[in-house]
Amino acid sequence: MSAETVLPQADRSVVRTQRKAGDFSRDGRGRISSMPPILQYGFRPFFFLAALYAGLAIPAWLWMYFSGYAPPGPFPGLYWHSHEMLFGYLGAVLAGFILTAIPNWTGRLPLSGWPLAGLVLLWLAGRIACAAVANPAVALALDIAFPAVLALSVWREVVAGRNWKNAPVAVMITLFGAANALDHAANLDLLPHGLGTRLALGVIAMLLALIGGRIVPSFTRNWLVKTGETRLPASFGHIDKAALAATAVGAALWAAAPESPVAGVVLALAGILLAARLARWQGHRTLSEPILLILHVGYAWLAVALVLLGSSALVDALPQTAALHALTAGAVGTMTLAVMTRASLGHTGRQIVADRVVVAAYIAVTAGAVLRVAAPLAQDWYGHVLACGGALWSLAFLLFAIRYAPILWGRRAVA
Repeated sequence: MSAETVLPQADRSVVRTQRKAGDFSRDGRGRISSMPPILQYGFRPFFFLAALYAGLAIPAWLWMYFSGYAPPGPFPGLYWHSHEMLFGYLGAVLAGFILTAIPNWTGRLPLSGWPLAGLVLLWLAGRIACAAVANPAVALALDIAFPAVLALSVWREVVAGRNWKNAPVAVMITLFGAANALDHAANLDLLPHGLGTRLALGVIAMLLALIGGRIVPSFTRNWLVKTGETRLPASFGHIDKAALAATAVGAALWAAAPESPVAGVVLALAGILLAARLARWQGHRTLSEPILLILHVGYAWLAVALVLLGSSALVDALPQTAALHALTAGAVGTMTLAVMTRASLGHTGRQIVADRVVVAAYIAVTAGAVLRVAAPLAQDWYGHVLACGGALWSLAFLLFAIRYAPILWGRRAVA
């Protein structure tokens, strides 16, 4: 029996592409089998590095905050923290996700081997530049190379595979890279500070709303069907369309004019619509399956974050930093950890179940996010709550890095 008859459709296309190209150094799933496993698929190196970086960068930032230390790179401490958590940590997660999703979308070969190693090195160069290269122009050039190459790679695959329905994702990856450049431009006093950060956060909010809106109800439906449950997530409808439209408009308005009452109203409305959307996905029936429940928790954080972000533009008493960290530490942190734990198991042929270490990571990331959001309201206890929240949040990702290192660096499980 040939490989094409036993593989799913996407993998059959990979095999056909290999044969046309005369590339027999790849296995039936399109991976370069002569390379170590860590370089056989994009999620492997980037998920591992993202988790390790998140686990180390937060303690580093807390040390800078309490000691007053300024890194030798182009960014002052606070700006280094925000830049690196967005374009360092989150940039790596995006790369791991998108490079793994594209072959399923297009049926083309995944980026692997030396090209993947080169992209990893570009990411590492950006992290070193932002931490240690004092010349801001040189740091900019080194740092934007990674998102530029990643965006070009995504567009190449979308165009070559004629996968136009995912072109909006490619657009958002491009905008995320542009936001990185804008953040550096602000550091050169060419633009107001915050524009690049807001653009990046707006793009991420939209990506979470869009892609999360695909995978959360889909995975929930599959699991509920398997358990014999007849009450399933609602199909995509008017509420979903309205929620996505409001998120896109609100994020764009907020990126351009963060103090605008109109932006605040639209963002708050988007959060309410996202919450209504989430309520239709039967999340309360997943309490016994932590690796599925955490996706619902992450999407709930997104709804809460947009309500808080919109409200902070309307109510002076609500600190914007609490709303921002509901989006970053809460929605981004929880959803990325949820996706990394699930995708790493599924794409390495393992059972998609959260063990005790993974459940502990879920609890730590959730508790850490709650404390970080609450810190601005803690008054005299601000420093203590900030440190505890940061410690728990970073612990979650260190647990992932430790638990998943053998999975990401090792060979695919044999069924």
